[in-house]
Amino acid sequence: MPMGSRTTSDYGAERFNQYRIMWVMVYFDLPTETKKNRKDAARFRKDLIQDGFSMFQFSIYVRHCASRENAEVHTKRVKGFMPAEGFVVVMSITDKQFGDIELFRGRKKAERPDTPQQLELF
Repeated sequence: MPMGSRTTSDYGAERFNQYRIMWVMVYFDLPTETKKNRKDAARFRKDLIQDGFSMFQFSIYVRHCASRENAEVHTKRVKGFMPAEGFVVVMSITDKQFGDIELFRGRKKAERPDTPQQLELF
């Protein structure tokens, strides 16, 4: 769209989407002392990936969700496959908040991970 041809409602819709689209972040610290602990931790990571999460850092996984309701569905799923032991945090933030995260590798600013494309069906 050419510069200046956007309407006020276009900006309102874009702003609304930044607050409606959510990211679910799962932070965890799981025990790995025993073979069962390691198996449970590996299973938890595998379950996160199967549910559409991507590794952000080794013990931080993120998932893009089209709405708050969709984020709640994935939060419930994570709660359902959490291991019996360990520390897990599930946090939902808006797309706007996720966009404000500053990433660094060493002292250099890092590239932001690609945002998944949202398929819309009419």
